[in-house]
Amino acid sequence: MPISDAESVVMDVLWRKAPQSAEEVVAALAKTTDWQEPTIKTLLNRLLKKGVVTAERDGKRYLYSPRLKRADYVHSESKTLLDRLFDGRVAPLVAHFSERRKLSKKDLAELKRLIEELDHDDA
Repeated sequence: MPISDAESVVMDVLWRKAPQSAEEVVAALAKTTDWQEPTIKTLLNRLLKKGVVTAERDGKRYLYSPRLKRADYVHSESKTLLDRLFDGRVAPLVAHFSERRKLSKKDLAELKRLIEELDHDDA
């Protein structure tokens, strides 16, 4: 089930710390968004209906936890991006960023290290 951009912001809060009450999520998002409490609670309910978060009763409130792991979400989103924009291939993505001068020396060093690791794994 796809997660909207707004829902992913709520998920980020839960991935950092769980479980959390709706009030805790609202407080965390008040620092970075201008969303009101009803909006955040609506997003939590959508995520609950999609099955990517759980809610456990804790007295009069619910505590929310992610069921979807962040790594699984990142994998799915990056695969979707690669498939949609680069025919499922990584090299054109890297080429795109290099053409736009968006790769720092640190990025290049990390890419070289990853390629070397892949070469050693294949050997």
